[in-house]
Amino acid sequence: MSYCVSLLVAFALVLGFAGTVRAESVTVTKAVQDACAWEYDKFCNQYGLGSALLDMCFKQNARNMTKACVEALVAAGDVSQEYVDQQKKLLGR
Repeated sequence: MSYCVSLLVAFALVLGFAGTVRAESVTVTKAVQDACAWEYDKFCNQYGLGSALLDMCFKQNARNMTKACVEALVAAGDVSQEYVDQQKKLLGR
């Protein structure tokens, strides 16, 4: 992927999750903890479980998430399937 396309995708991701940041903490279910342990350790371990910053970090790293983690986040209501589909389309997947 070219640098410009990557930059545009990153910008779109920033705009996409900047509007969805919630002031209250995010509910982290057991399924999310289990399915997203690798993602948390690799990308977002500096943020507290259930924090809005963790939610933002996960969305910033969406392209690196495993399918199991994404499905758990959708099931928990932390991200919509529509958002996931939009990001896949932006990334050409």
